[in-house]
Amino acid sequence: MTELLSIILAAGEGTRMHSAVPKVLHEVGGLPLVGHVVRTVVRSGSSAISVVIGPGHGAVEAMVSSLAPEATFSTQVDRKGTAHAVRQAETAYGSASGNVIVLYADTPLVSDETLAGITARLDAGADIVVVGFRPDDTTGYGRLITENGRLLAIREHKDASEAERAIGLCNSGIMGFRAETLRSVIDRIGNANAKGEFYLTDAIELANADGRRIEVVEADANEVIGVDDRRKLAQAEAQFQALRRDDFMRAGVTLKDPSTVYFSYDTEIGRDVTIFPNVVFGPGVKIADGVEIRAFCDIEDVRIGEGSSIGPFARIRGGAELGRDVHLGNFVEVKKSIIHDGVKAGHLSYLGDAEIGSKTNIGAGTITCNYDGVNKSRTTIGANAFIGSNSSLVAPVTIGDGAYIASGSVVTHNVEPDALAIGRARQENKAGYAPKLKARAEAIKRAKSARSSGQ
Repeated sequence: MTELLSIILAAGEGTRMHSAVPKVLHEVGGLPLVGHVVRTVVRSGSSAISVVIGPGHGAVEAMVSSLAPEATFSTQVDRKGTAHAVRQAETAYGSASGNVIVLYADTPLVSDETLAGITARLDAGADIVVVGFRPDDTTGYGRLITENGRLLAIREHKDASEAERAIGLCNSGIMGFRAETLRSVIDRIGNANAKGEFYLTDAIELANADGRRIEVVEADANEVIGVDDRRKLAQAEAQFQALRRDDFMRAGVTLKDPSTVYFSYDTEIGRDVTIFPNVVFGPGVKIADGVEIRAFCDIEDVRIGEGSSIGPFARIRGGAELGRDVHLGNFVEVKKSIIHDGVKAGHLSYLGDAEIGSKTNIGAGTITCNYDGVNKSRTTIGANAFIGSNSSLVAPVTIGDGAYIASGSVVTHNVEPDALAIGRARQENKAGYAPKLKARAEAIKRAKSARSSGQ
């Protein structure tokens, strides 16, 4: 297999984002823009990754390193154009063999197939391969000037003639080189353009003068969206979600209203899963076969076992693990808990920092009181237990297998297996007292009314 070096240009400040966060760390599908590009080049089989970042962008370096520990970094201090940015990675491409692909960290949706198309053309003898696309509006894009199938030049919009601006085939910025070709042209690129910058696109004319073979591969316009403001970020998010929805439906997932379901970059879903409208998946979700997610659920960092039913209006997060055939109903929140097979929590409960044994029933209004204002503590509930409605389980506390907690109890001590725990004030009935309470309340109401009317 031909060696492949991927150079990712990530030095742009993104001032139009109006943000203290570097542009390439803004997220699509729960992952920073640069993270999408890194994942794609890793899947493409890159033997080396070199990232060009801006000064003070240590957070970008840390993010990339978390996905590709072998990546190397260089800094573009003065932003003098794309060729200048590539030159900062000379240590990487100077000794590279095989192929080099130059990508942009703010173009998150470039596909594995497009990168495979570039490398296939290079392996077949092309010296340079440029990714082109045909947008509805070509304003601002560089044009690909071709003749008889040969790419003659790339002309930036601001430097193009009227005839060249009429060309519909545009430059995505993504380019592949044979390593030897890149080395032969990169230092000869000058700055004789409208902005006095060094454009990587000028490599095409230099390579043509050398008699090099230059080809174009076309990508869908949505695939090469470049994000430089919040509007483009929203467009990239919309396109990402459309692709993920289509992928899941093709794989056997039923989406009742696809446009209202939002996925993360790493969502994993089995077959015969049904997802109702208005469901949001954050990072770290893995769902087994046959699960039903009802409407208005927010799910992040969780594993959900086969045959479980979630929602509506449920929130699950914080590394929760749900076994098989678990039922979590409306307004149930689970955080950092292990819920074993067959557990039912149908209504209005908070289960945080807990482990709940198989086939236990959690009554409506149950709360695991896991926080004392300083420390988090854990609640452990055994199998086949019954927790009555409106119970407060004050952690740390353990409730044994088969135990029964009476409704309305505040449980502060461990409960033995098969025991009944009653932790509530004793009820007292006062005969004939209700009319007196009602009369007193009505008198108070009349007094308030009189005061408000000035009597």
